[in-house]
Amino acid sequence: MTNGIKKIALLTGGGDCPGLNAVIRAVTKSAILNYGYEVIGYKFGYRGLYNNDFIPLNLSTVSGLLSKGGTILYSSNKDNLFDYAVEENGVNIKKDVSDIAVENLKKEGVDVLIVIGGDGTLTSARDFARKGVNVIGVPKTIDNDLGSTDITFGFNTSLEVATEALDRLHTTAESHHRIMILEVMGRNAGFIALESGIAGSASVILLPEIPYDINKIAEKIEERKKNGKLFTIIVAAEGAKPKNGEVMVAKIVADSPDPIRLGGIGNKIAADLEKIVKEREVRCTVLGHIQRGGTTCTFDRILSTRYGVAAVELINEGKFGSMVCLKGNDITYDSLENVIGNNKKVDPNGELVTIAKKIGISFAD
Repeated sequence: MTNGIKKIALLTGGGDCPGLNAVIRAVTKSAILNYGYEVIGYKFGYRGLYNNDFIPLNLSTVSGLLSKGGTILYSSNKDNLFDYAVEENGVNIKKDVSDIAVENLKKEGVDVLIVIGGDGTLTSARDFARKGVNVIGVPKTIDNDLGSTDITFGFNTSLEVATEALDRLHTTAESHHRIMILEVMGRNAGFIALESGIAGSASVILLPEIPYDINKIAEKIEERKKNGKLFTIIVAAEGAKPKNGEVMVAKIVADSPDPIRLGGIGNKIAADLEKIVKEREVRCTVLGHIQRGGTTCTFDRILSTRYGVAAVELINEGKFGSMVCLKGNDITYDSLENVIGNNKKVDPNGELVTIAKKIGISFAD
């Protein structure tokens, strides 16, 4: 065994995402076929690590997973083992139970833990690395907001879903001369809204990075009307906000490490617009979790496979405490210490915003 590694483990944390199963498949196949590692997978993310709840992963287990959405290991976005909800003497409290997780890894003879997730999940991965656990990170989020990597897997699949939704909204908007708003995910980053808006021929794109003026949206609608276009398509990122306003919070999930759930901006814009363009009907569609599910697109199947194989190669090279990355066309890696707290956002002066404006798309700024 190279570097004395005999057994590795995987877990998937945070929201589900197209490509998770493809990464699990690539890691398992590459680890077994090239290095003879034993592979296990902890269920429900860090909760499984705390409860020592895992399944063996082998060539049979991962057969047929490449295109399948979701994760066969299941996931949780509420289980931070450094601040974990436990019951003591009949009272629910939060405490650091990470040492229990470390002991479980030792008990099972796990030499390396591969953590597949976004910012919250990888923050814990970094913290486990600080405790001496051999950790490798794999970047996952449909929001594409993780630093150090150009693209996270799952982003392109959700982008295709959003673009298809815009294509479908176009036909009904044009038929009824309506103003149609599509609210998409992305949290505080507008990558899904920006790229689907360009690909889906939206007239207005609203991003968290560019606060909007509702009157500018109304002006764009009027401009289109004067040019004979009696319908308008608007894409709004869930984190979009008006100038001098705040983001719309759908709810607070108290027991989550990231308790704020954004949502509702699309309906707010619809209500505000109808007060200005009184004779026009405004409809909002919230795409929601449809963006997370279904079949993994070709790009993400390949990227996930590249990431999975690269994670195993980092193990072989002993480069622990790292996350695999895509830079340009090249797979590389960066320290988890550099990744965490380095979230990226759309550049309001970047190329994609610039080209969108040059073809007449409004950002209502």
